[in-house]
Amino acid sequence: MKLKKMVMLGLVAAMTVGSLSACKAKETATSKNDNEVVELTWYQIGDRQKDADMVIEEVNKYTAEKIGVKLNVINVGWGDYNQKMQVVINTGDKWDLCFTCSWANDYLQNSQKGAFLELDDLLKKEGKEMYDIIDQRFWNAAKVGGVTYAVPSEKEIGSCPMWVFTKEYVDKYNIPYQDIHNLEDLEPWLQLIKEKEPDVVPFYLTKDYSAPTYMDKIQDPVGIEYEDDTLTVKNVFETEKMKSTLQTMRKYYLAGYINRDAATASDDKSVKRFVTKGDGQPYAELIWGKDLGYEVVTSPIMDTQVTNVSARGAMTAINKNSEHPEKAMALLNLINTDEYLRNLLNYGIEGVHYEKENATDEEVEACKGKDYIYDVKLKYNEEKRKDYSVPYWVQGGLFNTYVMVNEPLDKWAVFKEFNDASKEAPSFGFDFNLDPVSTQVAGFRNVLDEFGKSLYTGSVDPDEYLPQLNKKLEATGIQDVIDEMQRQIDEWKKTK
Repeated sequence: MKLKKMVMLGLVAAMTVGSLSACKAKETATSKNDNEVVELTWYQIGDRQKDADMVIEEVNKYTAEKIGVKLNVINVGWGDYNQKMQVVINTGDKWDLCFTCSWANDYLQNSQKGAFLELDDLLKKEGKEMYDIIDQRFWNAAKVGGVTYAVPSEKEIGSCPMWVFTKEYVDKYNIPYQDIHNLEDLEPWLQLIKEKEPDVVPFYLTKDYSAPTYMDKIQDPVGIEYEDDTLTVKNVFETEKMKSTLQTMRKYYLAGYINRDAATASDDKSVKRFVTKGDGQPYAELIWGKDLGYEVVTSPIMDTQVTNVSARGAMTAINKNSEHPEKAMALLNLINTDEYLRNLLNYGIEGVHYEKENATDEEVEACKGKDYIYDVKLKYNEEKRKDYSVPYWVQGGLFNTYVMVNEPLDKWAVFKEFNDASKEAPSFGFDFNLDPVSTQVAGFRNVLDEFGKSLYTGSVDPDEYLPQLNKKLEATGIQDVIDEMQRQIDEWKKTK
């Protein structure tokens, strides 16, 4: 039960699942127009779970009664999702909903080519409840050419790169990690760890590492620097900030602070490290620490910035040719407003995959007056957890999911505060139509793959290799891309 006001402890424990469904689930504005129950096919990213059929069977009992919908969920593995969805969309297969975002099943390109349904009219009817409660900036980001083509999953809205420190060494050497932000701040502590802890990698990096980039890379490596209100389009590798960053990374590499195989390494959790970089959110240290098997603490590298890429981090689109668009929208509205359904999809079945525990009186009292607070926490059945563990942001927003027993009761309230404090980048809201320069853009990837990993990790001398990278980018036509983006953004500025 959401603690918009104070609630009594123990209420949930006294309810059966049936009464929970009736009492705790929010009623939606949408009701069945007839007795027909339709099946919706939903493509989701992520591996199929062993207990998926069991959970979806319970979901379907509920959604059939509430809105006349049953689900056929098709899970596609992480590495195969982009290719699979290209085939599904291009061949005209029958489907109703799909996961889309800025980094998988490209939201912008699919919207521009007409694969997704225009949703603005449906949102006013079947989707009104969720539209009213989801942060307006997510809806702003969901617009392409002034039209909404997907429903965003409300979660962290900004990009928040962080330094991730192993707490053991922070405590041992009394390191003021909360005062460490930019790359240069790390230096004395990297030196200390190298001298005092010979078995520890001071600055552990892998091939997936990218150096801190103080820019909205609208079309990597071209974009707008975060603090540039003039909206001047630049090649990130020609900015003074990136040049300085690469020089510092090289310095750290030569000093032995960075692992020698950084440009080719995959993450090896057995490697002892002092600090690495992660893309964070509130309480990310709890997730990372559990994954690594030891406690970590974090410090933000820069102010959290809201860009189209970050605000489009997880979305669900409806097929342009869906036979049941109203039902699809009613389903998304229900998921994003109905406590019981959202947690069933997210965590599985109570009594099978998890149990509920009442929050303490002290926890409840401390959260009095806050939104997005529940009076229960969840504890996984560890034997069954591996059988149903889904990426929680794929199906809907986070703020009507329960927290786990090891998490603060006000977790989602803190997320909301985090979102409210996040700054909009000057380029937020701008979409680049790359059609006029698509050939040039296509050539960027090979150049970045050739040089990026080595430069970012300090493995090569930027004085020698950065000119080579920029020369190859020039040969692919980067100036054409810069000029076209500048032309488009100048036009966009007039509409702001």
